[in-house]
Amino acid sequence: MSTNKTIAKNALFLYFRMFLTMGVGLFTSRLVLQALGVVDYGIYGLVGGIVSTFAFLNSAMASATQRYLSFDIGRNDFDRLQKTFNATLNIHILISLIILFFAETIGLWFVNYKLQIPADRIVAANWVFQFSIFAFVLEVIQVPYNALLFAREHMNVYAYVSILETALKLLIVYLLVQINTDKLILYSILTFCVVFIIRTIYKIYCKKHFKEATYKFYFDKNYYKELMSYSGWNLFGNIANIARGQGSNILLNLFFGPIANTAYSLTLMVQGIIGSFVGNFQVALNPQITKSFAKDEVEKTLNLIHKSSKFSFFAMFILVIPFLDNIDYIMHLWLNKVPPYAISFLKLALIYSLIETISNPLMVGAQATGKIKWYQIIIGSFIFLTLPITWITFYFTSNPINVYWILIINSLIALVFRILFLRKMIGLNVVKYLKEVIFPISLVIVAVSSFIYLSTSFFAKIYLDNYFLDFILKAAILAIVIFILIILLGLSQSDRSKFSQIIKEKFNF
Repeated sequence: MSTNKTIAKNALFLYFRMFLTMGVGLFTSRLVLQALGVVDYGIYGLVGGIVSTFAFLNSAMASATQRYLSFDIGRNDFDRLQKTFNATLNIHILISLIILFFAETIGLWFVNYKLQIPADRIVAANWVFQFSIFAFVLEVIQVPYNALLFAREHMNVYAYVSILETALKLLIVYLLVQINTDKLILYSILTFCVVFIIRTIYKIYCKKHFKEATYKFYFDKNYYKELMSYSGWNLFGNIANIARGQGSNILLNLFFGPIANTAYSLTLMVQGIIGSFVGNFQVALNPQITKSFAKDEVEKTLNLIHKSSKFSFFAMFILVIPFLDNIDYIMHLWLNKVPPYAISFLKLALIYSLIETISNPLMVGAQATGKIKWYQIIIGSFIFLTLPITWITFYFTSNPINVYWILIINSLIALVFRILFLRKMIGLNVVKYLKEVIFPISLVIVAVSSFIYLSTSFFAKIYLDNYFLDFILKAAILAIVIFILIILLGLSQSDRSKFSQIIKEKFNF
């Protein structure tokens, strides 16, 4: 019960953060797009993406940091926890130096000689590249502090700091509109300043509240070897993810130019905002999955994975379907002038995100075991294949939309392999998983699809003079119907009983 309360409390803090950042993010992105223009906005997303391609070094170690800190806390081993924090901090400092070297050599060459950037914007693109590097290096060094916050489950701090971060982003937009200078360069400088301020605050908080965050140089050859071995296999998987994400962005630039990058960047933003509804729940739950496994509570670990996969999907599904049903109106309401490809990208991107939502808890379960060699080799290989397949598809079809069809098919294949791997790694019962997770999800998808198809003529008759109120009414009706179908078809009898009990307790029925 205490674990459930902790998860619920942390999820609430993260949802508070999400609503704040979502509202401001949607508001500021439109103003930034207007201030920079379509081409400069695409350049910023593309050049920043080049820096992010070096994230495979950081992401591999970040996963290890989160896993080992949560594992040590689960085992109540403070001495090892302190060693883990200091060791991971040393490694992240080294990673930041490696990223700095490669970014200033290979990355700089690629930006100036390989990307399709208008000649009169090359100088500005280089300014963006440099400040993107500086911001990224700071974020790399910050990883152990953020990981410690999540492992200690202090999600409230994460939410409170986000208030300041949101205010600073609003200030960026204000300065961007008011100051008469090259706005692309100004935007990159101001964004770096925000990263610096936020990173400093997290560091100060961790040092003040967590004894293990006090830096002491620590070197144990065997322990470093263990961390690096785990990270090494993670590295393979993260290279594959970078190839899938930023590699696709680069290919879009090479085949279709900066305008396609603008559509891709906007798609990633909306995808991230909607995904954060689910991500907050999963972030609150992930440390519990690792800690349960550390305590040898395998049955509890599997139960958490089942619940996380199913409820995460439903939480996102109830948002995605009304959004997709009204996507043209929403995008024009948000951006006024929607860039080419953006709507088509976003439709498929949200379907892809729904599949990944099911997969994420399986990934956390695999990471918790620490034995990820073959998991990363097989899954990473399938993910990496998206890059050459995308290149071939672009070459023969000249259709940028195919990038997301490839991602969807690849994600489905990866989901199947993750289920099979978890069967071997922690004893996941495949039949039980299909029965408790996949079957209810499939049932709800069929029921909702049937309702939308059969009610098309009914919705056409509901028309208000005010377009916005018309959209709100139809979206609300659809969301309520989806919610009811989830309760009736997606939840088990015990889930419905627990849900009913919560409602009665909250509203004194």
